[in-house]
Amino acid sequence: LNIINPVLNTGKAGMAEFQEKLRLQHETTMHKELEKLLTTAKGAEQEISKKDFEGFKNLFHRFLQVKGPSVKWDKIHKPPEDLIHPYDKIKAQALPDSVAASLNKLVVVKLNGGLGTSMGCKGPKSVISVRNENTFLDLTVHQIEHLNKTFNVDVPLVLMNSFNTDEDTKKILQKYTHHRVHIHTFNQSRYPRINKESLLPVAKDLGMHGDHADAWYPPGHGDIYASFYNSGLLDQLIAAGKEYIFVSNIDNLGATVDLFILNHLMTQPKDKRCEFIMEVTDKTRADVKGGTLIQYDDKLRLLEIAQVPKAHVDEFKSVTKFKIFNTNNLWISLAAIKRLHEQNTMDMEIIVNPKTLDGGLNVIQLETAVGAAIKAFDNALGVNVPRSRFLPVKTSSDLLLVMSNLYSLDAGSLTMSKKREFPSTPHVKLGSSFTKVHDFLMRFESIPDMLELDHLTVSGDVTFGKNVSLKGTVIIIANHGDRIDIPAGAVLENKIVSGNLRILDH
Repeated sequence: LNIINPVLNTGKAGMAEFQEKLRLQHETTMHKELEKLLTTAKGAEQEISKKDFEGFKNLFHRFLQVKGPSVKWDKIHKPPEDLIHPYDKIKAQALPDSVAASLNKLVVVKLNGGLGTSMGCKGPKSVISVRNENTFLDLTVHQIEHLNKTFNVDVPLVLMNSFNTDEDTKKILQKYTHHRVHIHTFNQSRYPRINKESLLPVAKDLGMHGDHADAWYPPGHGDIYASFYNSGLLDQLIAAGKEYIFVSNIDNLGATVDLFILNHLMTQPKDKRCEFIMEVTDKTRADVKGGTLIQYDDKLRLLEIAQVPKAHVDEFKSVTKFKIFNTNNLWISLAAIKRLHEQNTMDMEIIVNPKTLDGGLNVIQLETAVGAAIKAFDNALGVNVPRSRFLPVKTSSDLLLVMSNLYSLDAGSLTMSKKREFPSTPHVKLGSSFTKVHDFLMRFESIPDMLELDHLTVSGDVTFGKNVSLKGTVIIIANHGDRIDIPAGAVLENKIVSGNLRILDH
């Protein structure tokens, strides 16, 4: 009654007071629950969890205060041209002799927190073989080793692992001991999932195994700033003379160190020293959900689809109004990360990610995105890069592209084959029979020639023999109960194949 009375007596003002009391109540109860969880651990685990929980408390506090959309649509403007630099102009500048000095100030960071479960694989996604038996991690190490040898420099590799990937990754890293790359790791924070109804943690202790595995989550790649700082590695790299990190997803095979962008970053005027570059690329209809750069309150800002009011979602997806999207290839000043974290002024928008656990319990996890911090950095820029710098492998359809002769592999980097007459990649859509990597590999005796392919759709029980060639638009559909075996040496050009075609050993 003490809480409700003001509502009855003072209308809107009372309601605001009631909501504030309710918010404080939720926050106080959450803090008590977190303290209880901390008592279930000792030593180093308790210290790590304490740091993680400080970040979580801050996120939870902001989550309770959010009222309505985080952007006002009428305040959104197209970024000024002088803040989105075309890559062609950057590449036109000759590289100076001091490029090695710039490389020695660089650190490559790969986001390595994800598992390969969506592609039917166990363990970290980074250990899936993507090309000539090379994994994502192999290719990354080869790229950086090639840089270090070619320019006689020391560009280290840093992996941001999660509690899901850390143990397996550390075992695998032993194989790179004799490579010319210094490899460091640090762990993303571990946050408790929240019961959607009670807004309290699902976890009963800090345990990670058995029934407790579902109680925790890594809070999105926006956590890089806090966890990098908390690990002590940020200070260590600054002390070693490093100035910038190049951050990207480990499954983006186009995200290699670009010397022209690095030089552009390092040669900005002293009074306009750039602290953050976001690589963007032209949007196609396949990218309508990707975050875009906007001008908002005189700052560059990342706008994600989750922040868009429902009435404007179609406008956001439009390729005509929002022409570019974020590749998540980012160049960020280490000193600026340290300054902003210590000042607690990063203020990234919260992504509320609803999940349903195996037992049917509805939970939410609070996340942030690394690119959302762009508004906090001084003199931030976008660089409009070619599509070739955005080559993510999220599905087996993507895997088919990067395994094919569309790309050639050189020192860990994939480049479009010179034999392909036009630069765009084909549109490939493989059905559910190809989802798991193991099943995908079983269905191809060898990867088809795809140099002249525009579009491929495959659905149902379909297999491919050796040395198949696909050209133009090819659609292969095996209906339920049917099977199609594409024979060895077949050339399919602008064909639709359906029905039943079995090729049996005699």
